[in-house]
Amino acid sequence: MATGHYIQRKMGEHGPELHSAEDANRDQSYFLFSTTPEQLDYLRFPLGHLPSKDATREMAAQYGLAVADKPDSQDICFVPDGNYASVIEKLRPGAAEPGEIVHSDGRVLGSHEGVIHYTIGQRRGLGIGGLSEPLYVVKLDVDKKQVVVGPKDLLATRTIPVREINWLGDEPFTSRAEWHLKVKVRSTRPPREAIIRPLTETTAEVELLTPEEGVSPGQACVFYASEGSRIFGGGWIWRGY
Repeated sequence: MATGHYIQRKMGEHGPELHSAEDANRDQSYFLFSTTPEQLDYLRFPLGHLPSKDATREMAAQYGLAVADKPDSQDICFVPDGNYASVIEKLRPGAAEPGEIVHSDGRVLGSHEGVIHYTIGQRRGLGIGGLSEPLYVVKLDVDKKQVVVGPKDLLATRTIPVREINWLGDEPFTSRAEWHLKVKVRSTRPPREAIIRPLTETTAEVELLTPEEGVSPGQACVFYASEGSRIFGGGWIWRGY
């Protein structure tokens, strides 16, 4: 099966491997880390090796495809109207219920119309003006319906618990005590050096050599080779500690 995703499948010594797209601006590896080895056996990504979207359009025009000049979409394919909040509300109804905006020291600073409208690391639009210190969203507690805010230094994270790991390495994940790779915790950020310590075949502790801001449960933590374009899989960040 061939797809239009910007990612590459290359044959390695031990079988098919997943690699980042040639065009770093279009690379979709952060979203496709959960592709399993079995799926890679029959998947093909014919656009992953192209140097740019312009090259894709040129090829489409060459073959007379009507979509050659179609504008790029900024929406997620399963949210065509751009209403992400409604999708999340269906998956987690409590996320759309009002609650309190709470300082990390316990002070109640205001109210909100649903944690669904906030993201970790957000500073603007909190609705709690008049404070002398700049505050950021440092935690979203759906169960308590709380948006927790605090100073920027609370956003720095060095240790990340990861579960539901899909491993794409040649050796079993637990065959080593440590894997020295790079990881990406947000789609828009470059991979950073890290030490991955397997706990089981599907769980691990990830130590970032340089702390990252805005790491949040529910985001993907994707594993990349220290050098080169290969993807070693990844998992989901959760509140393990």
